[in-house]
Parts: sequence; structure tokens; C-alpha cells
Amino acid sequence: QVQLVESGGGLVQPGGSLRLSCAASGFTFSVYAMGWYRQAPGKQRELVAAISSGGSTTYTDSAKGRFTISRNDAKNTVYLQMNSLKPDDTAVYYCNRGEFYSGTYLPDYWGQGTQVTVSS
Repeated sequence: QVQLVESGGGLVQPGGSLRLSCAASGFTFSVYAMGWYRQAPGKQRELVAAISSGGSTTYTDSAKGRFTISRNDAKNTVYLQMNSLKPDDTAVYYCNRGEFYSGTYLPDYWGQGTQVTVSS
């Protein structure tokens, strides 16, 4: 069955960096788009970044220039490099599998999530 296991979350000071990883199994990783969503306390879950099977990427405006999504098909892993972190980035980050439909990323499987806390 499809499994997505996130790692790399934690506590970081404002301005710091974290790299999230998501190890995927149970499907042919290379043919699917992958993405990262986040959900902050009291807020709706939002798309942070997504990457197509061909490597095309999309980012939410708040992540542009600070976050980078990448994938390693040989390792069945997708990454989210987060730099210049702000307290507003505090959230549970979820890895997901999905597809792009007419330029819109739609996830169909989700990981359990990993907590990212940005605080001094």
C-alpha cells in the first residue's frame, strides 16, 4: 500500500533552515507528482510546494525564494529545503502524492505529518 513517511521537522530559530524528507513506498514514485502541504493551528491546510514527475515546480507565494522542493527518484524521496524560516512557518508539514490537472496540483495520499516550530 502507499506509504509516505516524513522526517526532518523540529524546533528552529527564526532565520534558520530545515530540510524535510519524505520516503515513499508502495507505488511507482517516478511517475507521480509529489507535494508538501502545511497546517498551522487554527488555519486551513495549504499547499506549500509541489513537483511534477518531470521536475516542474510550483510554490505558494510565501515560500517563493525561501523554500525549494526537489525529488530523488532513485531513492523514492521528496525533499523540502526551507531557509530563512519565520514564526509564520510554524505548522505541521504533510507530504503527499498527487497529480497536476490543468496546472493545479491535487493530492490523493498523505503522510502523517511532521511538526516544524520556528521560535526563539
